[in-house]
Amino acid sequence: MASVVASCTGSKEVEAPPDERFGHRFVDQGPEGRRTIDVTPPRSGAEFYYYPAVIDTVQVRPASFTTGLAESGQVPVEVLVKGSLPDACTELHDVDQERMGHLIEIRLEMRRPRGVVCAAVARPYRFYLALDGLYGPGSYTLKLNRKVFPFGIRPPDAG
Repeated sequence: MASVVASCTGSKEVEAPPDERFGHRFVDQGPEGRRTIDVTPPRSGAEFYYYPAVIDTVQVRPASFTTGLAESGQVPVEVLVKGSLPDACTELHDVDQERMGHLIEIRLEMRRPRGVVCAAVARPYRFYLALDGLYGPGSYTLKLNRKVFPFGIRPPDAG
């Protein structure tokens, strides 16, 4: 079941758990045993099956207005995707994102080689994705592989 942590930013910082903080990365493996992975190019000459990536949870992580990144009144946003690869051969293949105002659509795809026998062992992963552009205060909708994850960005506190 997919879930989302709707992150909001303001000028008063509260120490959030690492997975909710903009810019935080577990380089190799996080505390729950999920390996951090990237999209990698396939071997040349190999044939693959392509599928939407398996997603367990999504956390939207806007930068804080107090980090000095928000001179324009907008902040960068990143997404932490946690999921599982279904076997020992499947890898993340491609990520594509498109923004239309307050709607962000992302397609995260995995690939599995054709004609190969793979050990059927689930491999939990975490994948960090920086969203294109900057985001001002307001409500947004993130669609990741057709699942909807609303999030909001609060304006910085005045004074």
